Amino acid sequence: MPKLHLKESLAGLKKLKIKINFKNKDEAPVPQPTLKTVPKGLKVVDKYPLYEPFSHVVIVQNPKTGEHKYILDELQLDPLERGVYTRILEILLAEIESPKEEILDPRKFFAEEAKKIVDKYRISLGWLPDVSWYKILYHAERDLVGFGKIDSLMRDPNIEDISCDGVNKSVYIWHRNFESLETNLQFDDDETLDNTVVKLVHMAGKHVSSAFPIVDASLPGKHRLAVCYRREITPFGTAFTIRKFREDPYSIIDLINIGTFSDEMAAYFWVCLENRASIMVLGGTAAGKTTALNAMACLIRPGSKIITIEETAELNLSHENWVSLISRQSYGLGGSNVGEVALFDLVKTSMRHRPDMLIVGEIRGQEAYVLFQALATGHGGMATMHAENLDSAVKRLTSKPMEISPSYIPLMNIVLSIQRIHLVKNGEKKAYRRVMNVNEINEYENYRQSFKWNPTKDIQEVDFEKSVLLTNIAERQGVTKEAIIEEIGRRKYVLQWMREKNIRSYKDVANIIAEYYARPKDFYKKILSGEEVKPIAVIKDT
Repeated sequence: MPKLHLKESLAGLKKLKIKINFKNKDEAPVPQPTLKTVPKGLKVVDKYPLYEPFSHVVIVQNPKTGEHKYILDELQLDPLERGVYTRILEILLAEIESPKEEILDPRKFFAEEAKKIVDKYRISLGWLPDVSWYKILYHAERDLVGFGKIDSLMRDPNIEDISCDGVNKSVYIWHRNFESLETNLQFDDDETLDNTVVKLVHMAGKHVSSAFPIVDASLPGKHRLAVCYRREITPFGTAFTIRKFREDPYSIIDLINIGTFSDEMAAYFWVCLENRASIMVLGGTAAGKTTALNAMACLIRPGSKIITIEETAELNLSHENWVSLISRQSYGLGGSNVGEVALFDLVKTSMRHRPDMLIVGEIRGQEAYVLFQALATGHGGMATMHAENLDSAVKRLTSKPMEISPSYIPLMNIVLSIQRIHLVKNGEKKAYRRVMNVNEINEYENYRQSFKWNPTKDIQEVDFEKSVLLTNIAERQGVTKEAIIEEIGRRKYVLQWMREKNIRSYKDVANIIAEYYARPKDFYKKILSGEEVKPIAVIKDT
């Protein structure tokens, strides 16, 4: 069994943000990492610090092939420092006691305790310059309370995914600006890789072994971890993938700015969600389904009771009246389902909590049936599903294991399809995420397209003439359809105003939307007249 590190004694890891700060004014500065790791003949196209002064990243390009590579430049220990590091690691593991209370800053706690212990044993361990102790304590923090060898990658805000395919294989990452990149990081033996994965799994509060080699869990910080353990099921050795969670999630304004949505499309969703319309987001892997769902959720009326149901926590809402439910795997052995809490159970239980909006992270089984039952009783609903288009989604919904009756399909009012596509802009071909189309479901196999993406102009073309949903909303409110379309126009202007004022953070956008809900006419007049508007904080429900 691989050796376990400090993960058990510091199981309360929550926020991995705090830097070590051992430096006194009179001490010499720590040297920067060198760029000797950059192979000759490659062009440096970008570089930035990850954790100064210990680790930096350099992104290089091969001029001949045009391929990019991610070079992690990290201060390493020399043989003498490595020997002291091994000894100090044993001392730290033996002497650091678990905190008696839950701590918000585990790295700060570790830094303070480690400094005390190092000061205590520093003379007996032999003389080393201050710079060496900086490096030793950095590596101790990285390996004991951090993410180990991939800790620097976890610090990079530009990385969306980290993927290791086995031993002696380069770790790959998905970079926001350069897409899929090979890194210079790899695990050279099974023991190191297995130790790292066991540590990550234990940080997530789960168990992995040869008997239970597949794990899907959430790391501290809500990063999603998927593991295939050892060579029983992965011939190249343990494999893992981490999908990083953004602390500052994309808001609806962010998605408009990058072109995923248009202003008018977002305003349309805003009006529909206010009237408890149900929405499903379709797309392939990494198409941006959850990001789009999360951004649209901030358009829901403040004070609405929202329940989210997921296998691993990915959604991050700004609403106060929000309950997050996460499924749980079985505690039983073999084929036993003892202690299992499936998505189906959570969706069924959520109905007793009287939600105004029920959001299911992804539907793929029996939970879809319960969700559509909830929609039939008047609840609002949102969900994502793996499907390329509406036709394939309906076929999945009406087939096993979901088996939704065709007569229930119109209960899902709006279905939008989102894809990751490549566009050439400013002479560069890059990946973008675009909503391909938005369809209203009038009847089974009778769809009305409200928006369609024009790839030539990269714009969303709108057509409200055949919209059944807007007609129904108008009838319920006792107004004309034209009045509803005019309201969409006003909300479109509010969204454009937020873009102009650079109001983009998730909470700030939620506050503006809450204020518009509270006094729409006054708020609209103010921004129309150019008056300064300071968003008020959302009032918490009592």
